[in-house]
Amino acid sequence: MDVINLEEKYEKFGDHWNPRIIGELNGQYVKIAKVKGDFVWHSHENEDELFQVIKGTLMMDFRDKTVEVNPGEILIVPKGVEHRPRAKEEVQIMMFEPKSTVNTGGEDNELTKKDLETI
Repeated sequence: MDVINLEEKYEKFGDHWNPRIIGELNGQYVKIAKVKGDFVWHSHENEDELFQVIKGTLMMDFRDKTVEVNPGEILIVPKGVEHRPRAKEEVQIMMFEPKSTVNTGGEDNELTKKDLETI
């Protein structure tokens, strides 16, 4: 039962759209990532997705609107809903997801991360 210092964890990497595992609970991973630019449109057939913004402003595009998520806020994207995260400047996010969740949902491309690093 160690305390996890988020700032120290974020300092360990500099790439974008590559989630890292920082903990596990109840069959879920606690993941952090740095994001910048546009991600791919995707959805998750079986999982809801929770995004918590730690630093910066995350824009979440849906087919009918865009939602702005600021530091200290969370956004839950229901399973099956197509979405695209994006950020003009670097954003630090934290996610709580089932261990089986792939970051690009059913889309397989160069941004797909299946073997996540634990830091």
